[in-house]
Amino acid sequence: MSFRNCVPAAAQLLAAVAYVVPGFALAQGPFPVQVQAPAPAAQTVAPPPACRNTADFGRWLTTFRTDAAKAGVTPRTIATALDGMTLDEGIIRRDRGQAFFAQSFLEFQGKLASQNRVTNGRSTMAKHKALFDRVEKEFGIPATVLTGLWALESDFGAGMGNLPVLRSLATLAYDCRRGEMFRAELVAALKIIDKGDLKPADMIGSWAGELGQTQFLPTHYDNYALDYDGDGRRDLFKSIPDIVASSANYIRSIGWKPGEPWLEEVRVPEKLPWEQASLAIQHPRSQWAKWGVTRINGEPLPADNVPVSLHLLMGRNGPAFIAYRNFNVYTEWNKSLNYATTAAYLANRIAGAPLLSSGRAPVQVVDANGVKEMQILLARRGLEVGVPDGRLGVATRTAIRQAQQKLAMPADAYPSYELLERLRQGR
Repeated sequence: MSFRNCVPAAAQLLAAVAYVVPGFALAQGPFPVQVQAPAPAAQTVAPPPACRNTADFGRWLTTFRTDAAKAGVTPRTIATALDGMTLDEGIIRRDRGQAFFAQSFLEFQGKLASQNRVTNGRSTMAKHKALFDRVEKEFGIPATVLTGLWALESDFGAGMGNLPVLRSLATLAYDCRRGEMFRAELVAALKIIDKGDLKPADMIGSWAGELGQTQFLPTHYDNYALDYDGDGRRDLFKSIPDIVASSANYIRSIGWKPGEPWLEEVRVPEKLPWEQASLAIQHPRSQWAKWGVTRINGEPLPADNVPVSLHLLMGRNGPAFIAYRNFNVYTEWNKSLNYATTAAYLANRIAGAPLLSSGRAPVQVVDANGVKEMQILLARRGLEVGVPDGRLGVATRTAIRQAQQKLAMPADAYPSYELLERLRQGR
């Protein structure tokens, strides 16, 4: 699942449903002051975008046909799907770009978590209320969570993509950057055809090879798609029951805890032990309350032992959230923290939460060139940043926090021009 282009649609605004966080409570028990949280899904470390393809695509495809047959795909499906297949160099260029994910969180969510999507999410929940009620009872996934992801992935089917998925998958499977991953996805796509769920001509979608209205990778489609309308095939393109139930089935499989929240916007004070603000660290809500964190409306956090992380995508001055364990499901759905946070926030907005705050003070955003220079300087100090690419991923944030701590700066893991200048000076 990944970002799809925004496709506006008109819908009637319905009454907001209740916002889920304020009344939430977990079974309480003793927690140490600091609890190591389950690590959020880490960003995939890919080979450098500049890796070069040297093998002949035709010879590669011949080898792949043999491997697909060994994996159990029938000769008929292999021939039907792959005869005449050609490489699409444009797909490789798009895979190595993806500049949209390099935006700041406020820019990113401002474009994706639109009022139009809030309105359409509420309208969709009302239109299919019986289905959503049935699915939540069976799988434990709230309608707001499902509609938020559905809206972001395809605007409820309006933006599923218009490219031949099999050609995209074959191109990405051949490419040196993420070939192993996409070979598995191409095999899974062929198995979907073998099972009679889709025909090759049905597989029209995104450049990244995702399928259907909630943009399932073929492996997820093969493993988690359900025939929820009972027509004998799993159709995530046109069957609303199949789309909703399959999405819920996958979300449950990656760890969703029914009845628990996922993300809550909060206010943070001017001073805080900022090094504790990490998805890898949890404290009881009572501890965050002692440090001055409040609900977004100024009310105190509950003085209980519910473990949460303080999530600061734009540092100590930007928007602030407390992340519950269900937020890990969002980072598993999509590795981009900007995307995961936007999707979780959009679910809250559909449920009636207020508009996102811009934070406690203006944030000066370091551009991609500045981030790349910072990555190079951090690497020279022996800190792990992955490939210097100008993107603010998990490894870069961790390295920034480490550098901030060494320089006695607020360790909020967010790049600043002050930090960049101090790194330039070797201080």
